[in-house]
Amino acid sequence: MKLTKHSHACVRLEKDGRTLVIDPGAFSERDAAVGADAVLVTHEHLDHFDEDRLRAALEANPAAELWTLRSVAEKVSAAFPGRVHTVGEGDAFTAAGFDVQVHGQMHAVIHPDIPRITNVGYLVDGSVFHPGDALTLPGQPVETLMVPVMAPWNKVSEIIDYVREIKPRRAIDIHDGLLADLARPVYDRMLGPDGPGVAGADHSRMAAGESVEL
Repeated sequence: MKLTKHSHACVRLEKDGRTLVIDPGAFSERDAAVGADAVLVTHEHLDHFDEDRLRAALEANPAAELWTLRSVAEKVSAAFPGRVHTVGEGDAFTAAGFDVQVHGQMHAVIHPDIPRITNVGYLVDGSVFHPGDALTLPGQPVETLMVPVMAPWNKVSEIIDYVREIKPRRAIDIHDGLLADLARPVYDRMLGPDGPGVAGADHSRMAAGESVEL
């Protein structure tokens, strides 16, 4: 499959002429989900779910469908009957020709005083795992791990340990929209061979719009 990194947490996957987009939020390009045959959303926070972007994608392709948790589905399901599917941990389905497994239940803790919301991660074709805003373990080997490198709810030591525990073949940064350019080389060094490292994973940082064949 072909993977294209969009801004922040949004990823586009293409295979056999069909397209799957994950988390086209407010920090990603306005057309990030346009042209998608299927969209997956991990949770309701605006940097992962932008209602206008999502509606534009579903309106542009009358056959496009959405898979997400209940808190997002209830906001758009009435406008797109039969095209919005509610999922939770343990579910498995096929979207745009991709086999998808759902892992996880809750968003990572931001602060004890802030109520936690639901969050799910998606394992696509048994190969690419996008955890959303949680350090969820998929419970099986992963070829490509999308790594949320910088967020109000994490620190770099947790990210290093997360990648080490999953042991993917490659780790690609996401959730980097708040990371200043000045800090990017620091994170590259920490996650790369010159820092503590990520247990043999091939770590890479992709620019928005950059693609790689998996």
